Amino acid sequence: MARRAGSDRGPEAIVTGEAGGAPHVRSQLGAYALGALTPEEDRLVAGHLDGCAKCAAAYAEVADAAALLALFDEEDLW
Repeated sequence: MARRAGSDRGPEAIVTGEAGGAPHVRSQLGAYALGALTPEEDRLVAGHLDGCAKCAAAYAEVADAAALLALFDEEDLW
């Protein structure tokens, strides 16, 4: 399973701080949409999305793109 560089620091490492001190998970949304996170990381991102409209909106955009990728065959990408 794919993991973000530096994720050996544990699942809390996937939450990133932004100006204003609010933790966000935007850097993990692509991996989350593709199902490429560990179960623990997946739970952390899902929990964050439940309470953060900003990240949930960003996830909706990423999830749409991930769904569109499923429509392509390998030959379509070359």
